[in-house]
Amino acid sequence: MGSTRNRRISEEIRKVVSDLLIRGGLKDPRISRFASVTDVKTTKDLRFTYIYISVYDPNANRAETVEALNRAKGFIRNEIGKNIDLRYTPEPIFKEDDSVENAMHIQKILNEVKVPDEDEYDIELEEEDEE
Repeated sequence: MGSTRNRRISEEIRKVVSDLLIRGGLKDPRISRFASVTDVKTTKDLRFTYIYISVYDPNANRAETVEALNRAKGFIRNEIGKNIDLRYTPEPIFKEDDSVENAMHIQKILNEVKVPDEDEYDIELEEEDEE
């Protein structure tokens, strides 16, 4: 039962932080406009929430965006507290999520691998004689 509650709280936190990023609630110019929340994991005791951020702009400095979000975590925690009714508002900890870049790298490698055609092989199946 606790894990279901934890997932619901994590999802609500994701919505609040995503809304702040999309609607421009954060005025820091270091935060990329193409930043997105990819995952949120809240500890069982609801003291900390790990928010994974991915930046889709190749020209943006991802580490700088995550650092700026960590510097604004007091404001973000306040916004989470306003929008989610909890006894204790978890402290947000922002982490860089590079799973999208890893997926693109794997896709590039897979595209480079040549898939052999069936015609390249001269495999003849031997038919068994039924006696």
